[in-house]
Amino acid sequence: MPKLTEAAVLKALATVQEPELGGDLVSRNMVKDLVVDGTRVSFTIELTTPACPLKDEIEARVRAALKPVGADPIEVSWGATVRRSTPSTPQMLPGVKNIVAVASGKGGVGKTTISVNLAVALARAGASVGLLDADITGPNIPMMIGAEGQPIASPAGKITPIEANGVKVISIQFFVPEGQPIVWRGPLVGGAIQQFLRDVEWGDLDYLVVDLPPGTSDAQLTLAQSVPLTGAVLVTTPQMVALADVAKAMAMFKRVSVPILGLVENMSGFVCAHCGEVTDIFGKGGGERYAAENGIDFLGAVPLDVTVRQGADVGVPAVAQSQPGPAAAALEHIARAIAGKVSIQAAREQPVLTVS
Repeated sequence: MPKLTEAAVLKALATVQEPELGGDLVSRNMVKDLVVDGTRVSFTIELTTPACPLKDEIEARVRAALKPVGADPIEVSWGATVRRSTPSTPQMLPGVKNIVAVASGKGGVGKTTISVNLAVALARAGASVGLLDADITGPNIPMMIGAEGQPIASPAGKITPIEANGVKVISIQFFVPEGQPIVWRGPLVGGAIQQFLRDVEWGDLDYLVVDLPPGTSDAQLTLAQSVPLTGAVLVTTPQMVALADVAKAMAMFKRVSVPILGLVENMSGFVCAHCGEVTDIFGKGGGERYAAENGIDFLGAVPLDVTVRQGADVGVPAVAQSQPGPAAAALEHIARAIAGKVSIQAAREQPVLTVS
């Protein structure tokens, strides 16, 4: 067999297609630090998100492509550089690459639970993440993520967010006495959201997750008109009344030209811890059917799980628990699916190399 060269290795890797983004690893500029020493080959694959859902598949394809050219051993390392998904840099948030809004048509479907676990799952995967509580009159995020204290001023005179579970968090709850209601009209709510975008020291973030209030109101419009959103994640339960309302939320985002990243079905079924029987308290499969009928991605279903509620009450999200329940795996899968969707959107903005 002829001597193994760097050119031969790159030629082999150029046959490996990125399963989500399309294009091969070489033209996508994902192969870094290539070293060929005899037949030993080592390199780093730079992913577009540390939460890549297809890492194992990519590695299997790489090894299959390099084996015929005589590479042995093959040492694959992993890196990640999250790309910006919008062509323009938001003036309010110059260091934030992707802004993901989590929304629902009605309250009580677990939208904040999804927001918190999405943010924490992305952070645990290695991304830099912020979480903005835009549900101004019902701010539950500090309790659910375990964020305590009061933000202080940064050296630049901005608000420093509280960090909890590896996530930078801001909420109106940090600024009002415990138990005090926030009775504000729409313009005040919109103003608070703009201040959290403009006056918080978010720094450099791969993802800013925004937990919106339920429905279609000033908060949603303020966010969509203030910064370029990567997209919206819609949360529903399987029952028809929730699906009827999520349709309104989807129509609103389409009207303001915000992409729909997909739909999450929460509370999809209760699994008895004693007998294993599944009880579909809110119906079955409504979210998946709705997504298929309306041409949007179904991101996953989250079962009813007592550990989610227990963790939320004490500030330990399901994906961060030492003994996670059945919902944690579903929530991590959804986070990876959303990260993959964002990467696909960002890839459309990136030039592809021409490989000779």
